[in-house]
Parts: sequence; structure tokens; C-alpha cells
Amino acid sequence: MSTTADLVTVLKKELKAAQMTYADLARELGMAESSVKRMLAKGDMPLSRIDAICRALKLDFAELAQRVADAQPMLKELTAEQERAVVADEKLLLVATNVLSQWTLEQMTAAYRLTEAEVIKYLAQLDRIGVIELKPLNRYRLKVAKTFRWRPHGPVMQYVREHVVLDYFGGGFDGSAEGLLLVHGSVSRALAPSFLERLQRVAQDFAQQHQMDQKLKDSDREGYTLMLGMRSWEFAAFARLRR
Repeated sequence: MSTTADLVTVLKKELKAAQMTYADLARELGMAESSVKRMLAKGDMPLSRIDAICRALKLDFAELAQRVADAQPMLKELTAEQERAVVADEKLLLVATNVLSQWTLEQMTAAYRLTEAEVIKYLAQLDRIGVIELKPLNRYRLKVAKTFRWRPHGPVMQYVREHVVLDYFGGGFDGSAEGLLLVHGSVSRALAPSFLERLQRVAQDFAQQHQMDQKLKDSDREGYTLMLGMRSWEFAAFARLRR
């Protein structure tokens, strides 16, 4: 939710963009320039005054609120408490996973045994958490950064380790466009981070392609899950044989 201070911060930027001085704004509002400066510096004013400034800038209040929302910092991760809430309800986890892939409400109810009311309830929860901004007609805007990830040792990744990894790797990886690679080697500690960066780029490319292909018909798309990892590790059975 936008605070008055957030609205005023964006209004200052709009004033500068419109090349309107404090003197110009003071004349529009019928106030002293010093009062306008003090009011904007304080960052707190009634909504009626904000609305008056919007009119002076020929800016719709709804448009201002949207610009404030767009200016908010993107969420890079949830708190451990928020993640616990997500994994406590498998349907919420499902909806959270789907919104990160930008599924619509209609796609979720068509693909899963979820009612429209259930999806809306879970979307509202994700809005409160800050993952999305719920919009009219049950549309939403993601509020997570491109670098968003579940906490490495948090509740969601723990759930993945306990319930997802074996299910995922239990497959044959022998279908169309499927594959499983396991590569072990010793490389320079200085160069190792560059391999991780490449993996991250592959993940980003996959996510971007997903977005681009949403315009295709369902019959022309297939759901895939890309799971990438890299760590300094040795299989425990091998480690036990170490001298």
C-alpha cells in the first residue's frame, strides 16, 4: 500500500520532470512558495492537497498511485515466517509457483482442481505478503526482482529437499527435450563463480522464453522444469572411502 510519503516522493519527481518550479506550483495552489517547500519537505499532507498538486501537473491520481507502485523496490526474498506460511498450505504453494510463472487465474482453474474463489483467496494472501499487487478483475503484477529466490536454507527449499527432489530425479529424463547431466571436476576457485553465473543466465533465458511463449496456443507449449545446481560436494559413500 502506498503511503503519503511515497506519493509525495513521486510528486517531487513529477514536478522536476514537468520543469515546474515551487513558485509555479505555489501560484497554482494559491499558497506561499515557502509553504509549498515546507509541505513537500515534510512529506506529509492531506490527500486533498495531493489531488490538487496532481491537477496542477495534469496528472490523474490513479496514474500517480501506479507510478508509486512501480517505484517500489522489488522483493528479493521472503522472510522465513512468510515462507512457512506458503509451505503450510500446498494450494498456496501451487498458486505462488504459478504466479512466479505469471499464470492467469483462468489458467490455474483450468489446469488444477481449484475454484475461482480459492485462487482469488490465495492471490490475496500473496498480495499481503508482497509477492504480487492484486489488480481489478483479479489480474496482478509481480513485485519480485529478477533475482528473487527462495531462502537457501528456508522453509520452501527445505520442503523441496524433502518432497520435490526425489520426485523430480526419479524420472527417466528420456523424453523429448529432457536430459540429466552429472559432471564432476576440480576447477580453479577463481573461475568457479563464472560457471555459476552461466547457470544463472541459462535460468534467466528459460524464464524469459517462458514469458515470450505465453502468446502461443496451449497445444504448442509443454511444461518443463529446469533444476540447476552447483556446489562443492562429494557423495557421502565416496567420502567415507577417503584416506
